[in-house]
Amino acid sequence: MQRTPRTRRAFGNINRRALALAKSVRMLVLDVDGVFTDGGLYFDREGMAMKRFNVQDGLGVKLAQAAGIEVAVITGLNAPAVGFRVKELGIEEYFAGRVKKREALLDICGRKGLELPELAYLGDDWVDLAPMELVGLPMAVGNAVLEVRRKAAWISNAPGGGGAVREAVRFILMAQNRLDDVLKSWS
Repeated sequence: MQRTPRTRRAFGNINRRALALAKSVRMLVLDVDGVFTDGGLYFDREGMAMKRFNVQDGLGVKLAQAAGIEVAVITGLNAPAVGFRVKELGIEEYFAGRVKKREALLDICGRKGLELPELAYLGDDWVDLAPMELVGLPMAVGNAVLEVRRKAAWISNAPGGGGAVREAVRFILMAQNRLDDVLKSWS
């Protein structure tokens, strides 16, 4: 595929390596703060943390699930708002309060019968480097820290919490030649 400015805007940092790696993805693993949210911490009067989620990212999760790509969430914090959103989206693999994410990733593979090359991981910060080193397709949001962007085979144009999850799902489905069929099923 020739990389044109239009293609770059539509699908993020496309390269042949990322396309090849995306073909075998059966599960997308997401960080939360800075990936599924904008990374901001909002507190109500009682000190309860609130999170802002992008509805387009939620639809991206649903599109992945409709295509048979499982979605998992591993987050360093344990916020009730995240648990609510994860449940609302039907994500069964949810690990909260896991700063060391490698063990959770290996646990998922063991229980689901998945191989590490069949996983994609979308991250933004240093705590995401270990799982990114393990998976077949390491991915980063557009505003990820430098070390994470360097580790990623694919980088979104969108920032975390601003449609990066949806963009990642779209890229994987496009690489697997399933995007058009999945979109048709929703129209």
